[in-house]
Amino acid sequence: MGALNESSPYLRAQANLSELKLDRMSAAMPDYVRMVADGDRDFAQAMAEMTDSEVVARRERVMRQRIRSSGFPYVKTLADFDWSFQPSVPRAKVEELATLRFMDSAENVLLVGSPGVGKTHLAVALGIEAVKAGREGRFTDCARLVDDLKDAQARGILKNRLKYYAHSKLLIIDELGYLDIDERGADLMFQLVSTRYEQRSTIITTNVGIGGWAKVFGDDVSASAIADRICHHCHIVRITGRSYRLKDIPVERKMKEE
Repeated sequence: MGALNESSPYLRAQANLSELKLDRMSAAMPDYVRMVADGDRDFAQAMAEMTDSEVVARRERVMRQRIRSSGFPYVKTLADFDWSFQPSVPRAKVEELATLRFMDSAENVLLVGSPGVGKTHLAVALGIEAVKAGREGRFTDCARLVDDLKDAQARGILKNRLKYYAHSKLLIIDELGYLDIDERGADLMFQLVSTRYEQRSTIITTNVGIGGWAKVFGDDVSASAIADRICHHCHIVRITGRSYRLKDIPVERKMKEE
């Protein structure tokens, strides 16, 4: 390639790609100019391959932004899950949930297990699958959700806030039961669950079995009303085992009695 001046088509094309923020095309352009000149590609082939690369890059950027805006605490997939460490997890059932067919029927998912067994990981993984499939997802922990609804009620915008949470095709509520919920919070949770009932899917992670929800929500009536709407169309995944946070700590062997 000969010397280039500022008015050359090559430099103008590079400048235009830079201004349009088509960085991958700009980076690949020298190689494709050479391939076209050498006869390894015709112009249409070169343009198709460069634009393919840019389309992939743009889709990746959009997906990263959608994942960030959904509120996930981190990015985890089912491929990252250590199935061998938690053999109690019904892998086939979880992989079926990852097809998102449960969302087509507005069914819910309840992940039950003690702290650290991978409930949130699985919930996030299912949520990311939903986002990748073009379905709007929203992640929040239960305490923050209740506080947000209380704040909205105090400011007179509860109806709008309930619509905000009801709009998401998939709402993930993490750590239900980690903190008890007072009467006002239980009423707000009931309103939210009722708004989504048979309309949208909800994933809930909890360290408290359904039988213990009366303590979480303060009374049997509230607990029963909320559980009834969540569990009516629900896939329950129970997880037992050690906490991942203790994964690298050897299990203490019981001393044999002398």
